[in-house]
Amino acid sequence: MDTDALRTLQLVAHHQSFAGAARVLDVDPSSVSRLVATVEAQLGLRLFQRSTRQLTVTEAGALYLSRVGPLLDDLDLARDAAARIGTQPGGRVRLTASVAFGHEVIVPQLGALRRQLPEIELELVLSDQTLDLVAAQVDIAVRLAPAPKGDLISTRLMSTRYRVVASSAYIAEQGAPPTPAALAAHDCLRMTLPDYRTEWRFLTGGAETVVPVSGPLLISNALALRAAAREGLGPALLADWMTDGDIARGDLVDLFPHHAVTATAFDTAAWLLYPSRAYLPAKVRAVIDFLRAQL
Repeated sequence: MDTDALRTLQLVAHHQSFAGAARVLDVDPSSVSRLVATVEAQLGLRLFQRSTRQLTVTEAGALYLSRVGPLLDDLDLARDAAARIGTQPGGRVRLTASVAFGHEVIVPQLGALRRQLPEIELELVLSDQTLDLVAAQVDIAVRLAPAPKGDLISTRLMSTRYRVVASSAYIAEQGAPPTPAALAAHDCLRMTLPDYRTEWRFLTGGAETVVPVSGPLLISNALALRAAAREGLGPALLADWMTDGDIARGDLVDLFPHHAVTATAFDTAAWLLYPSRAYLPAKVRAVIDFLRAQL
């Protein structure tokens, strides 16, 4: 039986929906429905129970898919092992990251990646949503957070730190806040994320200060937030990988260079995450090794 058909069955079971599987595969739901019906006819089994409101896996379907999953993994392992003999890693790798991190950090590395791994076809999925790696068939995700928890395998890509920045024009007009607490008197530019919109945390000499922040502008995207700061609309809390170049060029000023600052936790990093599997395909390992070496 076609392995693509079996992988489609896995997606249908995971989403409990023909439409959900179709969205991942970028095909019409009717084609997924027909494929499932064809497989069921070949097997002489009903794998999914349909109703007008939901789709569920039957007992026979759950047993069948529990056996199919390891077999597909073994086939992938055999293919990758054979492909590694005298050749470079190749094939499609789906990598997801936030829009800002992808734009600022990943995209500048794509030229080097193409030169070093010419057989890799990288599909870069930029989204500010936390994607389900299995459901979206994503091989690698970059997440910005403290040490991640859960079933995903993680490896630290790069440390990050945050800065409160403002433009020279804003400082000339409104004055630079002399202390973090003075930010309470400024219209700050805030992210729409709950942890970023109400208070910022500062650490100096081991003492932590929590500063309430407010302002009329709430922005959901870090690139737009930086653009607003450049336009002199107020102080903003942004990661170092977004502001280092602006500070060096004089487009933005680090208001508190001697303070550690965050909205959540001080020990944050960019993490590479990938699904927990019995093995890691050579193409995925190659991209992970490349990113860690570059960043």
